[in-house]
Amino acid sequence: MLKITCIVRPHKLEEVKTAIAWFDISGMSVSDVRGRGNSPERPTLFAGEEIVVALPLKSKIVIVVADELVEPIIEAIREAAHTGEPGDGKVFVEPMLDALRVRTGERGETAI
Repeated sequence: MLKITCIVRPHKLEEVKTAIAWFDISGMSVSDVRGRGNSPERPTLFAGEEIVVALPLKSKIVIVVADELVEPIIEAIREAAHTGEPGDGKVFVEPMLDALRVRTGERGETAI
């Protein structure tokens, strides 16, 4: 089992969720986060004025999947989130030691 965490532009969230759904993933967590990667802060045009957004809004998606699904899912996320501009996001993959479904007591991949 591996945990995939991706940070994407908010307007790309629906496309990324749709791309992930093709893999019949049983669950995901989505949250709004603020932050920036290694791109420098730059002015953005908002309501006709240039402003600097120090920590822009991003969408964070977390899923836990079987090992064999990781590469195809990462590629699907990359394709769905890509704009070609700085700030498209990041994908992180981490090993998961275990999972527990509280309701049934199932463990491991059967719990996800």
